[in-house]
Amino acid sequence: MNILDILMADENRSALDTLSKNFNLSQSETKNAVQELIPALTRGIQKNTDQPAGLDELLDALKTGGHNQYVDQPDILAKPATTKDGNDILGHIFGNKEVSRNVAKRASQNSGISSTLLKKMLPVVASLVMGALSKKLMGGGRSASRADTGIIGSLLDSDGDGAIWDDLLGMGAKALLR
Repeated sequence: MNILDILMADENRSALDTLSKNFNLSQSETKNAVQELIPALTRGIQKNTDQPAGLDELLDALKTGGHNQYVDQPDILAKPATTKDGNDILGHIFGNKEVSRNVAKRASQNSGISSTLLKKMLPVVASLVMGALSKKLMGGGRSASRADTGIIGSLLDSDGDGAIWDDLLGMGAKALLR
């Protein structure tokens, strides 16, 4: 199971429905947008968690950030605080706004949804990703720890072979060929 699978799971349907409503998109358009945005978010998380400090920061954010509220209370997705939190997440994942703009532009080319709308959507989707990860790792009230690196690795392992390096290399090759 990867991040996209978790976010698209039935248990998160109300959050995705709210996302559709908030951005005036059909469910199909929302699904396409999310499918186009998630790979870049996943790559950013993978890059950050390659370092032990990055993994510790992610686990701490999942533990203390209250991100599960985004999937548990989808009505808050329209609030400015959600967008601010999402922009903070994007800043940590991507490092700067230019990367976010490029992600939206690339997703627009593949989805047919305007890059302007996708730029507005991206922070909310980033919040949802953190919410879905938090809910998955913190399910049942337990705390995430470095022992959960296997779970995180499996979430980031897009081809399910147990290694994320080949996924990173494949993503890098695709980026170079564009």
